[in-house]
Amino acid sequence: MSSMVIVGAQWGDEGKGKFVDVLTRQARWVVRYQGGNNAGHTIVIDGEKTALSLLPSGILRPGVQCLLGAGVVLNPSILIQEIEQIRSVGGDVSPGRIVIDRDAHLVLDYHIAIDKAREERRGAGKIGTTGKGIGPAYEDRSQRSGIRAADLCGIDACKDLVRRHVDEKNKILRHVLESEVQIEFESLWETLRMQAEVLAPYVGNGSSLITTAIENGENVIFEGAQGVLLDQTHGTYPYVTSSSTGAGGVLSGVGIGPRCIGEVVGVVKAYTTRVGEGPFPTELSDSVGEYLREKGHEFGTVTGRPRRCGWLDIVALRRAVRVSGIDALVLTKLDVLSGLETIRLCVGYTNVSGVVDDLPARFQDFEGLEPVYVDMPGWHDDLTSVQDYSDLPTTVQGFVEKIEELSGCKVVLASVGPGREQTIRVRNSEILERFL
Repeated sequence: MSSMVIVGAQWGDEGKGKFVDVLTRQARWVVRYQGGNNAGHTIVIDGEKTALSLLPSGILRPGVQCLLGAGVVLNPSILIQEIEQIRSVGGDVSPGRIVIDRDAHLVLDYHIAIDKAREERRGAGKIGTTGKGIGPAYEDRSQRSGIRAADLCGIDACKDLVRRHVDEKNKILRHVLESEVQIEFESLWETLRMQAEVLAPYVGNGSSLITTAIENGENVIFEGAQGVLLDQTHGTYPYVTSSSTGAGGVLSGVGIGPRCIGEVVGVVKAYTTRVGEGPFPTELSDSVGEYLREKGHEFGTVTGRPRRCGWLDIVALRRAVRVSGIDALVLTKLDVLSGLETIRLCVGYTNVSGVVDDLPARFQDFEGLEPVYVDMPGWHDDLTSVQDYSDLPTTVQGFVEKIEELSGCKVVLASVGPGREQTIRVRNSEILERFL
């Protein structure tokens, strides 16, 4: 099969963007299948950083075509900004190279206003949303009232619908959420009409394009946003995102059948991070947690918020492997662990009732949960210039192999720095042969 799904195997920020970029050398298509501009990814090429939140990571590989699938909710302003960003450094951002699926829904100003007002109203019970309007846009989609990319091709026909949306959302903002924010229709409408002129040429039939590409044997990479543990159904509910972040989300998010899916690769950090609210059993609120945050530059690409840091949680990783059908792992940020005397792996939890072998279903049940750790010897070596797995210190190799043993999943690639070239092949794998 000529397709590969790349998912985050934690709560996001695992380094998926780098590895989508690395694995697109032989790819024809890179497809983003869910989420919106609430998920950022940073790619480093020749020391130059590029931060994106909507365009697929393959945009920096000449000749690779990029699709924003039907499962994406799309903020037109952000997409136009990113197109201009790539154009300014000489990238090809022409229609045809970038395709917006006609069934993708739009994120408009009233979605953002609702999102922010709700989170403010929740107070101490906030769920940690980025305030980008993603959830409200998905709500409109489920209520069959959203504005879609296809509508950009005949935007004037939507004027009355957009006006009704603005009126409705303003009432909700004022009378339900008790917000002083109100959306001005004429301003929003004029902006949307200008955006439609720019984006309409990019709109296409993603389902048909990708099915044909796979039938023709072209290499296709499906790029997930966020992480499997933020999946709306299978994540740490309610502290989750509003879409299906696992490999299963590809089917509805692109409009293809299960036989179009090849291997699934999960990207996992050598430790664990989380942004915003929600349970985090292995979180470290000490000097080690601060060490990981500072050395790993753990600050959100989209929000700039400091990420919470902790030890690698194998229980959570095993759940991600199971619910997303992960075939192999890519391990990132091994270099960040250099300098620690001892490195811990969480292999289980206990509470007053005994052993807990999976993430609890209710967030209340995380209270009183105690991680069970296996301790591994640390290392002080600088790994950032290592090119071959055999040249890694034996302590590092032992750490990698312990993760394989505990997760039941082979590690095929490892990262020792942010650059493309700082990638080590750990295992020979049929999964990677078509893409490297």
